[in-house]
Amino acid sequence: MSVDTPDTMHPEEDAPNVADPPAAHAPRATAAPSGAQAVQRALGILHCFRATGTDLSASDIARRLSLSVSTAHRLARTLVGAGFLDQDDRTSRYRLGPVVAELGLLAYHQRGLHHAAPELEQLSRRTSATSDLAIRSGRHALVLVGSSVQPGTGLGLRRPLHSTALGKVLLAWADPADGGLEPLLPLAPQTARTVVDPVALQAQLQAARAIGYALNDGESVPGVRTLAVPILNRAGHAHAALAVRSTPAVMTDERIPWFRDRAQACADALEVLLLPPHRRRLRESGLPTE
Repeated sequence: MSVDTPDTMHPEEDAPNVADPPAAHAPRATAAPSGAQAVQRALGILHCFRATGTDLSASDIARRLSLSVSTAHRLARTLVGAGFLDQDDRTSRYRLGPVVAELGLLAYHQRGLHHAAPELEQLSRRTSATSDLAIRSGRHALVLVGSSVQPGTGLGLRRPLHSTALGKVLLAWADPADGGLEPLLPLAPQTARTVVDPVALQAQLQAARAIGYALNDGESVPGVRTLAVPILNRAGHAHAALAVRSTPAVMTDERIPWFRDRAQACADALEVLLLPPHRRRLRESGLPTE
């Protein structure tokens, strides 16, 4: 039996998404040339649907992006013509269109994420813990596969990098080109235990690299403990992060190595399943290399 149920436990990545408000995801275009501004605003409209998962009216879009209703309607109609949005003939409300669905499925498969769900389900059965897989999306860890994906809408969950085990893994094994912690500052507290001092967080990330995993003890949701490990690419950077999540009473200090070993075994399998051969790490096999 799983150690948590929706009625008894609220895991860190299942918490209400308190990340940036919907309008904050939209690119700002106050000083952009007209062509670029139109593109930015059109992308902003698509971002609105990510935040809600529901149909939106032209007024809804205008309010979220601080546009006039006529401008929102004109841009939305252009997106309808390109297949990025659909418009309901009866209500005139907009929803994501077939082109977005097609591109989303293409990206999902290109990243190999369709292979991840069976592996995560098996990991959950073995550990009696919930499990998630996340990739980095700017300042957030974006859960795309696992327990935190909302069953009603299929929406993933975006959580701050600095307050989650998944995020810490994505930071600890990040490509240096991503800019380190500087783009994340200031670090906002999610609970009383969230690490908001950049120096202390950097020390945690260095420790995570040394031991091969990251922990979150109530830094995102009180009473929840999460252990995460990286899924690495050929360059040694985190292609994704994998987490198992339970309570401190179940994931005790003494049992952390047991959970870590099972999470790492799953990550090793996903490292092969998620990455094309030319991006996989070279393993020590004893065989001569080319």
